[in-house]
Amino acid sequence: MSAYRIQGVTGEWEVVIGLEIHAQVVSRAKLFSGASTEFGAEPNSQVALVDAAFPGMLPVLNGECVRQAVRTGLALDAAINTFSRFDRKNYFYADLPQGYQISQLYHPIVGEGSVAVETGGEGGKGSGGSKTVGIERIHLEQDAGKMLHDQHPSLSYVDLNRCGVALMEIVSRPDMRSPEEAGAYVRKLRSILRYVGSCDGNMEQGSMRADVNVSVRRPGAPLGTRTETKNVNSVRFIMAAIEYEANRQVELLEGGATIVQETRLFDPDKGETRSLRSKEEAHDYRYFPDPDLLPLELDEAFIEDCRASLPELPDAKRARYEGALGLSHYNASVLTADVETARWFEALLARLGDDQAQRASNWVTSDLFGALNRLGRTIEDSPVTPDRAAELLALVADGTLSGTLAKQVFEIMLETGDGAAAVVEARGLRQTSDTGAIEAAIAEVISANPDKVADYRGGKDKLFGFFVGQVMRAMAGKANPGVVNELLKKALA
Repeated sequence: MSAYRIQGVTGEWEVVIGLEIHAQVVSRAKLFSGASTEFGAEPNSQVALVDAAFPGMLPVLNGECVRQAVRTGLALDAAINTFSRFDRKNYFYADLPQGYQISQLYHPIVGEGSVAVETGGEGGKGSGGSKTVGIERIHLEQDAGKMLHDQHPSLSYVDLNRCGVALMEIVSRPDMRSPEEAGAYVRKLRSILRYVGSCDGNMEQGSMRADVNVSVRRPGAPLGTRTETKNVNSVRFIMAAIEYEANRQVELLEGGATIVQETRLFDPDKGETRSLRSKEEAHDYRYFPDPDLLPLELDEAFIEDCRASLPELPDAKRARYEGALGLSHYNASVLTADVETARWFEALLARLGDDQAQRASNWVTSDLFGALNRLGRTIEDSPVTPDRAAELLALVADGTLSGTLAKQVFEIMLETGDGAAAVVEARGLRQTSDTGAIEAAIAEVISANPDKVADYRGGKDKLFGFFVGQVMRAMAGKANPGVVNELLKKALA
């Protein structure tokens, strides 16, 4: 697959992309206060005195947030810095009562790491295959509050519930070269964070969002001037922002203009970015070490304890599914892409046994996911539990249900919530191997289709499928397909 390029009037352009992911840390309390982090509370009901910047209030570092940042760094195969320090980033905004944000510019808690991503090369764009995106750093910082502009016709409201919530800012290298690669990177990073349990990855609620850095250049030329599009909160919007911004920059450059380094916003309704403000540099924020917080020093025992707490991560799980369970690369990738899907599938296997892994994986990726997509539900709120699914698949394995009957039973289970065995008994959907009944149905089908019988016996072997279908229809789908095939061959010989 050819590399992603923008075809301008004057030739090809290459897109260079780096992402800064802001991931809200899973913890019950904020980074420097004991206020709750629960989502959805009444505005300004979860604000401690230190969050509101009352005079004389001192921050106290939340150890769980430190632990989650270290675990995330280890999951990304990143260097853990045993010495880190908090700095004050000074700027004024209405949702930042302190007038500064406590962050980590000079000495972050996590250093360089990497994320391996797979891309598909959709629509003839993107390289396809796989690549590694470098992680430059992860630092801890406190979130700001939230401005509400739609509550009053002429006023903006401030909700400080989010103010002081711990964030991990995960800064990538400018290693991505297409919207697709950026989308794959965000999906993979979200998957890892959810496996680790350090961020719930809920982009709709703002607990994971991205600042998107984009520049364009001639292939192989030095890096161009970049813009930063702030707070993009879905993978689809990230990809759309990159597409729009890259094309906007190419159009400007080919028209003889220059790119201004600035901060921009993405408008999802119009599918475009627009200028917000000129891009600040580090010196604009007057960073200096926070005088209220001691440097953070970690010992090796703490780091090893964090490492021991990590679960099996998606790449390792996928490799195990392919190697030990014999699943296809596609099925293994789908089943390990999200931690909840992997948990559901493993709960199913715990009841069926690993020897049923291939059959179970095909059913989950096809029948179950198809039903969930149709119903607009996720696997976390699936109407059918792993226990109920295991019961259904066991009835297929022991011959009680044919594949066709199993689909009927599954649809009834989705609608009623009943177990498979109960549906079979109540609806009389048990598969039959009664040769007498099947032979009678075959005789009727053969009698009703003498012309097709003659054609089949004359060499049109493909008509056999027609006869199988007719017999199964006559038996209301309840006949054992294996028995039908065997008896039909004898009857048509």
